[in-house]
Amino acid sequence: MQSPHQTLGMSRRALLLGAGATALTAGAVSAASATTASASTASASTTSASAGSASAGSASGAAAGGSIGSAAVAVPSPDTLPLTGGADFPIGLFWPPHPYASTAERFGEIKNAGFDFVISGNYAGDGNIFQYQLGLARDAGLKMLISDDIQIRNMSRWFSISDTPSDFLSVTPAEASALYIRARDAYGPFSSLAGFNFYDEPGAGWFATLAKALSISRELAPQLLPYINLFPSDDASYYRSFVDVVKPSLISFDRYPLLSEGREDANYFHNWAIVRDAALHGDIPPWVFIQTLAYNNHREPTAAELLWQVNISLAYGAKGIQYFTYWTPEAARGEGFGPALITVDGERTSRYYAAKQINTTWLHQVGRELKPLVSETVEHANETPLPNGTVGFTPTNLVSGITGDAVVVGTFRSRDAASSDRWLLVANRSHSARARAVVSVNEQTVGSIGTFQPARQKYTPQRVAPVPISLAPGAATLLKLTTE
Repeated sequence: MQSPHQTLGMSRRALLLGAGATALTAGAVSAASATTASASTASASTTSASAGSASAGSASGAAAGGSIGSAAVAVPSPDTLPLTGGADFPIGLFWPPHPYASTAERFGEIKNAGFDFVISGNYAGDGNIFQYQLGLARDAGLKMLISDDIQIRNMSRWFSISDTPSDFLSVTPAEASALYIRARDAYGPFSSLAGFNFYDEPGAGWFATLAKALSISRELAPQLLPYINLFPSDDASYYRSFVDVVKPSLISFDRYPLLSEGREDANYFHNWAIVRDAALHGDIPPWVFIQTLAYNNHREPTAAELLWQVNISLAYGAKGIQYFTYWTPEAARGEGFGPALITVDGERTSRYYAAKQINTTWLHQVGRELKPLVSETVEHANETPLPNGTVGFTPTNLVSGITGDAVVVGTFRSRDAASSDRWLLVANRSHSARARAVVSVNEQTVGSIGTFQPARQKYTPQRVAPVPISLAPGAATLLKLTTE
């Protein structure tokens, strides 16, 4: 499936000719080889100024598929990394203000709209610009994932990593380490650095090199988040292979469901279902991009359609939401991009205010509740026929029935196996009409019911009885069922 992300990527030639694109000398490679072990030890034993205090010693998880030393490099738990760790639900954006519009006011505007992190882009491909934007992000209270840094691109996208020097278009592990050290040392002093974007939408043939790149990253800077975003696909093996081979810290993908003439992408739910499965298989958080603008064969979302994408994603287990795009790509990029949250001229659109409302009054609050929970099931109730890849509602020992209008129900459990409580995110299946449904519970097994109130960040108790739910277009509600 074609994705608009490729249109916004910098060309290979532009990156290779960019600032800092100097060839690695034999001396630099030798120095990198000699200092890799000491750099790794320093990174693992000291608290970096860049992004948290997760150390190699405290990292948990299985061994990585690749390594740069004689032993495999430990995969840090997502709980110890920027954005994936902590209690706060991460909300990010792609295509931020371009370099000339990167000001304290503009980054404050991002923060005020409820965003937590920025994925760099929009013609920011120079190390000096990245450092400037990292300073702005730090002052605004934002994190950044750096994309298009020449060193990271050379080690993870333009060249494979191989121990065989004769391999065409490859760098050795020592050369890749030298490249990574340059990037780490250039941006590491900024507390706003969350990590690096290693590749946007790689093919499966690139997974082996990405596994090596992430292994290098984890050995040299275990406190940083290695980020990769996958393209939309209906092939479950693509996502499962990514998890098994690359050993990522999260699984992120983009698929934009709002098509022209009021249509929906018929395989949107199917794509979400297989990403959810891959995330559960790897015990890693799934992230997703949501559509903020019109482009070729896709329509401009309404405020309700922005909310609908967010809540459907939460029901499917999303642990991070990213907006595509924030700033509007100019017409010369192609793809027929319409206005996003901010126009190409820097004006706020109605979707900026809609996103601000969603982020600050709902998503941060409900996301904080859902982030530590495990997605158990996701079902479509009262919908006939079922969309491709979806599962219809089946009664359980806690929920005996769901009647009324079509809703999507995500059921979540605690990571504590001793807890039998359940959380239900009930999302309106429609982004254009109000939904009314009734959730009936088993009064013999459910001891209490709470309805989450985001403004108070508390659950309002109610009588153990059928729960009537009324949802605006695209809206959702969160219920907590405490067992007897």
